[in-house]
Amino acid sequence: MLVLTRKRDQSIVINENIEITVLDIQGDQVRIGIDAPREVSIHRKEVFVQISEENRKAASANVKVDLKE
Repeated sequence: MLVLTRKRDQSIVINENIEITVLDIQGDQVRIGIDAPREVSIHRKEVFVQISEENRKAASANVKVDLKE
């Protein structure tokens, strides 16, 4: 894991097209802004984990498909 130190209003750039900026720091909370292309999915980790679990459940569900028409 790469660990960087940033101050308020400082940024890091990923892959030339994603910029992450520290917007505010209050106590133990940090507000960040992310500027990225629309096709890049960005989620808080807890939301990403939930989405992944739901996708896994959906992929393993028994689905009956009637192909007769």
